[in-house]
Amino acid sequence: MNRTASIKDVATHAGVAVGTVSNVLNYPDRVSDRTKERVLRSIDELGFVRNDAARQLRVGHSRTIGLIVLDVGNPFFTSVVRAAEDAAALQGSAVLLGDSGHNAGREANYIDLFQEQRVQGLLISPVGDVTERLDLLRERGVPTVLVDRLADESKFSSVAVDDDAGGYLAARHLLDTGRRRLAFVGGPTSIRQVADRLQGAQRAVKEEPDASLEVLDAEGQTVLAGRSVGDMLVERGRAELPEGIFCANDLLALGVMQSLTMTHTFRIPEDVALIGYDDIDFAVSAVVPLSSIRQPTQLLGRTAIELLSEEVESQNPVHRSVVFTPELVVRQSTAAPGAR
Repeated sequence: MNRTASIKDVATHAGVAVGTVSNVLNYPDRVSDRTKERVLRSIDELGFVRNDAARQLRVGHSRTIGLIVLDVGNPFFTSVVRAAEDAAALQGSAVLLGDSGHNAGREANYIDLFQEQRVQGLLISPVGDVTERLDLLRERGVPTVLVDRLADESKFSSVAVDDDAGGYLAARHLLDTGRRRLAFVGGPTSIRQVADRLQGAQRAVKEEPDASLEVLDAEGQTVLAGRSVGDMLVERGRAELPEGIFCANDLLALGVMQSLTMTHTFRIPEDVALIGYDDIDFAVSAVVPLSSIRQPTQLLGRTAIELLSEEVESQNPVHRSVVFTPELVVRQSTAAPGAR
């Protein structure tokens, strides 16, 4: 196997000092054009690849950004990650992705790993309260921005969507179509986004004296978790079926839809209206096109990178919290009775 060319090999080939090669790579303005051309020609002929890992050790950080999300299998987070990667690439940086899977221990391992990799900053959608951990990270020179979670501006910058407003929009829409017996499917409420969406839905229901909201716990945020809740509703029978169901995300809603429609017992929206959250690509192509609360995933990803750049470039950064407003997207799954 051929040995990889070293910086010393390049210097020998070009007939210059090792320091000159280093200057060409790191401080090209310090080298004459003639010498620079000779060194670059040697680099090309030898196939030299700079050891960026070693360089990172010298300068104390890398061109990489750590990003930890709750569930990379959720298309919502996939879209946020893609937007962050695109924005980081424009700045000459790359994103290292970690999936906590809603597991605090796994999240802590990723935080340790990214610190060891000397990332220039960390973006995180946290499992729980990680303030103390992130404070320590910042003290060690790694700025942090919270994604899809509001933060205390005295401590961190953050970018999020107003989930309380989103939950209100979803429940208010079901109420406006005439449904009064509603159910919320989500869990656990230890996840801040789930708790906020439930809180918003409860606020809307309180506006109607004859309305009610049942909370149905789901074991996760997946299609399978939604199907489990749907199976439970099928077993309860038509008399106990809610008139409208608001799911904490679209994956849960799609699972509930699959369960209810595959039995051929219940019809959406004639027997029960159904609305999700996130407006993922699969929502519009569901068996019954799914109404949803749209989150601006592209803006979330791009803004997270912008906020982190401000933190990295400033000696005394001013923390900012950016909150976007969600949007109601109405499709066939919540059509008013008799509208089909």
